[in-house]
Amino acid sequence: MKYSGAAELRRRTRGNHMRCLYCNCTESKVIDSRSADDDRTIRRRRECIGCGRRFTTYETIEVAPILVVKSDGTRQAFDVTKIRQGIIKACEKTSVPLEKIDALVEDISKQVYNSMEQEITSKQIGEMVMEGLKELDEVAYVRYASVYRSFKDISSFMSELQRMMEKKASEGK
Repeated sequence: MKYSGAAELRRRTRGNHMRCLYCNCTESKVIDSRSADDDRTIRRRRECIGCGRRFTTYETIEVAPILVVKSDGTRQAFDVTKIRQGIIKACEKTSVPLEKIDALVEDISKQVYNSMEQEITSKQIGEMVMEGLKELDEVAYVRYASVYRSFKDISSFMSELQRMMEKKASEGK
């Protein structure tokens, strides 16, 4: 049997309706929709067809969890707050405003989620942070690099600084 588009949708979603909080009726109509949470959530005001009472529902994008594979092989859930804390620590006592830090964190988060991978290495994330900090503030970059690359001695630290200075000199020409 052929169904029209709307009828087919109703047929396929039968049993998956939003139930009224008050009377358990599965039929409701949307009377108002608006975005919330920086356009990541839709707030819907509904009215129950059965009892006429109103209730609110929220529609959000379902995000598949991303696991971070650490250098020791263990896995843990991707946590953007850890990235933000590391960048803030690297930018302490610099002139980098919080808006730029938040923009960098948002950019890295988008890169991670847009990769469409379920796992990402901590090394990949560290490289994204270093790339962003290099453009944001050289001092913050060196601070982060000193922890991330865990320089063993002053010569490895100096060689990283030398590479930065050579690259900057070649870009200036």
